[in-house]
This record gives sequence, structure tokens and C-alpha cells, in this order.
Amino acid sequence: MKKRWSTRFEADEIFGITAAEFEAKALETYRFQFEENSFYREYCTYRKAGLSKISKIADIPFLPISFFKTKKISTTNFEPEAIFESSGTTGSENSKHYIKNLNLYEQSFNKAFEAVYGDAGNYCILALLPSYLERNGSSLVYMVSKWIEKSKNQDSGFYLYDTEKLFLQLQKNEQQGIQTLLIGVSYALYDFAAAYPQPLKHCIVMETGGMKGRSLELTKEELHGFLQQQWELQEIHSEYGMTELLSQAYSKGKGIYQAPPWMQVCIRAEDDPYQLLAYYGSSNETTAGALNIIDLANRYSCSFIATDDTGIWYPDRRFKLLGRLENSDIRGCGLMLIS
Repeated sequence: MKKRWSTRFEADEIFGITAAEFEAKALETYRFQFEENSFYREYCTYRKAGLSKISKIADIPFLPISFFKTKKISTTNFEPEAIFESSGTTGSENSKHYIKNLNLYEQSFNKAFEAVYGDAGNYCILALLPSYLERNGSSLVYMVSKWIEKSKNQDSGFYLYDTEKLFLQLQKNEQQGIQTLLIGVSYALYDFAAAYPQPLKHCIVMETGGMKGRSLELTKEELHGFLQQQWELQEIHSEYGMTELLSQAYSKGKGIYQAPPWMQVCIRAEDDPYQLLAYYGSSNETTAGALNIIDLANRYSCSFIATDDTGIWYPDRRFKLLGRLENSDIRGCGLMLIS
């Protein structure tokens, strides 16, 4: 008999996971998705990775992220509560993520944020996400809107192009010593910082990536250096997430990200998409390559994703982004050159 879980039980199993339990839980998730996700099963069968051949994380096939552009990737049959869609350039085909349970997504992004920053409700949340607000189906906008709803500060909100109002709000918050989170897409933060330099002593500035095809090309280090200079900050924080997943990793500075316990970043060879070089517990060596992600919260889509990002993997569950694979599809959140 197949195992059927309630949403509450799923959340307990996923978000209460320990490092020692992760591999067993990943293998159970693989078996569930092999049985209940017809396209993933087809892909695994093509890879000759049937249930009997999977005994460790290194055996699990990771689904190339590009399939989210052309296939409906869903585990079990369900009517989606939401469909999130990736950003993209004009004429490009966007990825779609069919969400069975929005509550599971909300628990994932709230618990991941709380582990690093505490309750989002304790911040004044100021969001500068113009390119995301101007389209439908952004998972990032959904996440930030829920944080704004939680916020105890009535001035929390989205600032589309009203940058002068945003500047005045930041001034007010600084004068009153209000704990603030300014979260924004990279190009919008750059333009805002260029026009409105000011000391920010009570504000976390968090960029979500994305130079969105701008003629000005900056590395992540150059962008962070500029923002630090304009706002007199020691560090710029970053959020790493994507439409195809339900979990995020955060960096509190220097471009080093920490994933939550139910999410792991693995490294595969750039010249062999099937060769997994390192995952947590497999090696004590820092390793560079392309990023594979295991997201156990992504139970009703696919939890094993081969991304187009490259990076450095550290044995203590941290990672750093380096850039994009050559000839990979470029989306809004990956158009900034990263170093």
C-alpha cells in the first residue's frame, strides 16, 4: 500500500528533519515521486534509474530545470491552488510550477526566513520588485506579500516606481530606529542607491538577483560594493530561490549562502550532467561545479532539480554562486554576471 500523508504530517516530517535523517527522507521522496509523477518516472526510466537501483543520494536522477518550460511537472493529480511562472526575456518560454498546497509553500519560506532573521512580522518590509510586480504568477511577490501582511508596521509595502516615497520612508525608519528589511531586484536597488544615497544603520538590504538584460553589467561583488558604499553598510544580504522550488537559501554577506535543513545543494560535474561530485556527508573537500538542488518541500512537483547555475560547495552546508552554465537559458533572476 502506498503511503499517504496529511499536509500537517508532511510539514512535521519535512521541516523538523535532522541532518541524520536527510538521506533516508530523500530516498523516500524519490520513491514517492517516481511512482506518482509520470514525467519524472519517464525521465528516470530513460536514465535506467528504477526503484531497485537507488540506494543513496548519488544514485537519484536530478531533473534538468529546462523541462519546467515544456512539461507539466506534478506529483499526484491535483487542481493547483496557484501556478507560479518564471520571469524571462521577450519571446522566451517561461517555467511553470503547479502548486498543490500554498500552505506548504508558506511554511517553507517562513521557517527558512525565521531560522536566519527571526519573525518577518518584526520588520518593516519595504519591497522594490518592479519587474516582478508587473507580471502575474511570481512566487517571489507571493512570498514578500505574505511577509508584508505579517508585518506589525503599517508602512510595510511594495514600492513600484515611487522611489522618493521609499527614500522618505527609509529616512523615517532610520530616525526612529525601526528594524527594516529592504528587499529588491538587483537593478532596481542599484538605480535607487545611485539616486538616493544615505546611511542605513537599522536596515538589512537583501538583493534577489536580476539585472534584467540591462546594458550595465556588474558582478555580484561590484553590485554589493556599490550598495555598501552608497548606504554605508558592512554587508549586503541575498536571497537564492527559483520558481521551480519551494525553498530558499540566504546569504548574510560575502555571497555565501546557507540552505535550510530540508534543502541541500549538491555539486555535479559541468561536463557530465549525470556525475554527482559532492553532497552533504559524501565529502570533506570544497568542490566547484554545477548546482543540483534537493528540496524536500517540493514534494508535489519534483524535489531533485539540476539547475543551470554554477558554484562552490562547502562541506558545512554552505555554497557560493559563481555564474551560469554556458548556453543555458537566461531568465530574469540569472541575468546578472555573478562572481
